[in-house]
Amino acid sequence: MLHTGHHVIFRQHTTVTTRTAVASTVVHFAKITDEEIEAYVASTEPLYVAGGFTIDGLGGPFITSIEGDHHNVVGLSLPLLRTMLNELGIWRPSLWRSTRATRTSAGGLSGS
Repeated sequence: MLHTGHHVIFRQHTTVTTRTAVASTVVHFAKITDEEIEAYVASTEPLYVAGGFTIDGLGGPFITSIEGDHHNVVGLSLPLLRTMLNELGIWRPSLWRSTRATRTSAGGLSGS
């Protein structure tokens, strides 16, 4: 079970409001050999990440399934953050930068 704490501080003028919540996700790992563990540790990836593994890196192949929010395993539960912001009266789309995607002459997209 992976638990990630979330804390939002919202300051509007002189008023400060906070919300705190925890997202929990069950992560199922494959049976792996001692050699696989040694190789993974030798990669140094698990030494620099929370929980000692990454779902989107070298540790990904060791994870057979998850129960719950994938975002929580990556680091920040976006659905939980949305709920917390809603509780604070913050409409998330109001935080998005107002841009319009336009086609460039090369056929790619750019903000304008």
